[in-house]
Formats: sequence, structure tokens, C-alpha cells
Amino acid sequence: MRRWLLAVLLFIACPGCSRTPPPETARPYVLLVSLDGFRHDYADLYGAPNLKRFGDQGVHAKAMIPVYPSATFPSHYSIITGLYPEHHGIVNNAFFDPQRNGGYRYSDPATGGDGSWYGGTPLWVLAEQQGVRAASFYWPGSDVAIHGVRPNRFRPYDESVPNADRVRQVIEWFQLPEPVRPHLVTMYFSDVDTAGHLYGPSAPETEQAVANLDTVVGTLLQGLEATRLPINVFILSDHGMLEVQQSVSIGRASEFKDFVIAPQEGSQIMLYSADEKHNAEVAELLKARDTRFATYLRRETPPQLHYRDNWRIGDIVVMATSPVNLRIDGSGAVPAPERGNHGYDPHQFPEMRGIFYARGPDLKRGITLDAFENVNVYRLIARLLRLKPPAGLDGTDKLFSILKDQPAAK
Repeated sequence: MRRWLLAVLLFIACPGCSRTPPPETARPYVLLVSLDGFRHDYADLYGAPNLKRFGDQGVHAKAMIPVYPSATFPSHYSIITGLYPEHHGIVNNAFFDPQRNGGYRYSDPATGGDGSWYGGTPLWVLAEQQGVRAASFYWPGSDVAIHGVRPNRFRPYDESVPNADRVRQVIEWFQLPEPVRPHLVTMYFSDVDTAGHLYGPSAPETEQAVANLDTVVGTLLQGLEATRLPINVFILSDHGMLEVQQSVSIGRASEFKDFVIAPQEGSQIMLYSADEKHNAEVAELLKARDTRFATYLRRETPPQLHYRDNWRIGDIVVMATSPVNLRIDGSGAVPAPERGNHGYDPHQFPEMRGIFYARGPDLKRGITLDAFENVNVYRLIARLLRLKPPAGLDGTDKLFSILKDQPAAK
């Protein structure tokens, strides 16, 4: 009786007190923002005051290293799964799968919207599986049912939606009542990538795109601050951009009539055939053809690229080793008239590297990181959201050092 009376008196004296806060109230919030094609040096080169101030007040990296190929879907999907493309299966924006006897293209709803093409466990799937709500205003793969799961709230990709509307919706999601409020939100902006492709990374149009997007970032940060929620914000990019000098042919279509070809042009071309002897013969011919590209059998690709262990990778992989777009003459594929491109080896071309900025109540301040691979982001976000990560991740816990509850890296 005395214990019961004491409990009642304590409740009257402090009705909001409890030994353990409700789990969802205590769980941090994470916003993951992608600025597609925002090269690691753009903020310094063109000036991005909101982004730089954000990084100076929190954490920023000298660069973030994309996976190979440094293309939009493989790189974004590596960030969100913690896996190299050879392990999550999205080995380029377009590729062939011999086991399915069919090709994938991210822009084709029949394949890009089919969750069976996507391996790994995206962060929003991990969150939803463990009872944490997620939302996405765009991120490659976020509108696809992967393992039968989508974010609790998501928008099918529509590039025509104004940036202001994207910002407004994300702020509104964070203003939802606590029981239905997402704790993980992703969003995506493509402006800088589009300008870089059309005009090149050194063009005034790209400089203007950087300035415009920096203004959007400023508006977003102001809106987040007004919510008064403990939101940890990460602003990063999937890759950088390289000035393209010319288009280079690897040969005529008649030479490759026995192969499936995907992609057919760009910074990389892959050839698929079950004839190993023929593959070796053609690869040797291509190796001696032009110094502006390198040719590998799949088992020979440079080990630091982590680009061997998947049958979706071409039996022959042709990689540009100069700032050129590759093509096959007479193939019917018309190379895009672009001044800038990506997809190149990020170890050979520093221009492929992207950005990483972070700030939030659970993160240290005034930290500058050396360049790191983007597969390391996954474990950090999972740790912040108190999620148990899946086994077999390629990334490590090296970014835990920026957490307030962790010691500095030695």
C-alpha cells in the first residue's frame, strides 16, 4: 500500500517523468539529401555559402569516393545498401543479365520498377522491417517494392516537380504527429548533374545550378530548424563530373555481332557472350586498339574497383581511361551530345568524387574527414537510427568516429 501511495505522489509531483522515455520519442531523426552530380570541389570553385556554413558547423569530408561505375543508380544504391555494385546487382544504369536473358535500364518502368532486380537491403527497407517509419521524396530505388517493402511514404520519381515543393513536403513530413512521423527521410535533387552533362562542369550554367541549389539547401535547413526536432542531416552526392573531350569508337558493330552490348555508349561499354574463347580473343584485340580505353575480361578488372563478382558485369568490360565517351560505330546507338559525363574510375579521375556534409545533435562539430568510400555511410545511418544492420555489408564502421558517443578515430 505504501509503495502504491508513493508512486501516486511521485506521478502527481512529476507527471512527465519516467525512467525510460518511449522508444520512438528517443530515437533520432535522419534526413539524407542527395545532390546528384555535385562534384567535391564545386562548393569552393563556385561558392555555396549555405552548404559550406553547414559543413563548417558540423562535419565535412574532403571528398566522398563513389563506387565503380560512378553512375547515378549504382552509386546511389551503394550508399543506401552499403554494398558494392557487384554485390547489390545494379552494376550500371543499364546492363544485361544472362541468367534472366534480359536487360535492365533504370528508366524503363518494366525493369527499373521491378524489385526483383535489386539486391541488398536499402535503409528504408531495414527501417520499415524493424518498425521505424521511413519516407522518401526521391532516391533511386525508393519507389520500388524491394523485398516487398517500400518507404511508408514515397513519391514516384517525377523530375518536373519543383525543388520548393520537395522541400515543403519533407518539412511537412517532419511536422506530422509523432506516432506517424518518419525517422528516416531521403530526398534528391538533379539540377547540378543535368547542367554538368549538358554544358560541362566548367560552364557558367553549372555554376548557376550550384548557386540555385545552394539556395534550396538554405531554405531546407531553415525549415528543418523551425521544426525543433533533433534531426541529423546528411548532404552528399553520388558522383562528380568530368569535362568530355571527344567521342571514341571501340570498333564497328559487325565486330561484336556475337555479343549482347549494354550499355552501348558512354564511359563504359560491356560485351556479353558465353563463348569464353571468343571473349578472350576479342578482348586481346581491343586491348591493343587505343590507349584512351582499357579492356578487361570480367575476372581481370582492377581489384580496387570491386567489379568482378557478378554475372551482370560484362564478360568483357571496356572502360574509358581518358575524358572521352565511348561508342560503337554502326550500332544504332547515338552518343548523347554531352559536354560532361561520369561513370569513370574514381581512383583514376578525382573529378568523379562527390561531397559529404553532415550536422546534427548526435554528431560532433568542426570535423574534417579524409576522402572515404560511399559504402561506409550505411552503417553510420543504421547506428544513428538504432537499427540492426544486415550481415555481409561492404562498408565498415569507420564513420562512427563522428558520433558524439564515440571516441575520435586514431
